[in-house]
Parts: sequence; structure tokens; C-alpha cells
Amino acid sequence: MSLTDILSPSDIAAALRDCQAPDSFSPKKFFQISGMSKKSSSQIKEIFRILDNDQSGFIEEDELKYFLQRFECGARVLTTSETKTFLASADHDGDGKIGAE
Repeated sequence: MSLTDILSPSDIAAALRDCQAPDSFSPKKFFQISGMSKKSSSQIKEIFRILDNDQSGFIEEDELKYFLQRFECGARVLTTSETKTFLASADHDGDGKIGAE
């Protein structure tokens, strides 16, 4: 399964266009534009599984840096600042990684 089986390719493209400039990435806005915020919990878990590059059950900082490239291989890498902000917003237990829940 791929992300385009769950999300519209045009919505993904629009979300990627919105954050092309360095330090312009907003997770909340990306999730809204891409349509992720409208998906069921089971669909979100499937998206998470696809994004979890090493299939560890968590998305760590190293994987998060390449978050946009999981949606399109030519997309930019998140800046260090964006990566840390994204991680901090989703790492609710402070262990340095994001779980599916």
C-alpha cells in the first residue's frame, strides 16, 4: 500500500507546494491540506506505518527529517528547526520518538 492509496495525489501535491520554502513547514497545516486530518484512526495508523521507514513502530528524529520525501521523493528535507518543532509537538512522553497513537 502507498500513501496515494489513502490520500489524494493532488492533495499531497498541494500540501508539498505549501511548504516548499525552508522553515515554512507546519505539521497541522500539512495534515489539513493533505487530507490526513480527515482520515479515520485506522487510516492514520496505515499512513504512520508507511512513514515509519524502519518499521520500528516509532518515527524517530532521523526519519522525521525526511518526512516530506516519504510523500514525494524530490521533496525537500525538513530543516533542523522544523524537525525539532515537529518532534516536540508530537512526542507526548518525551522519549524522542513519535508513536502511532
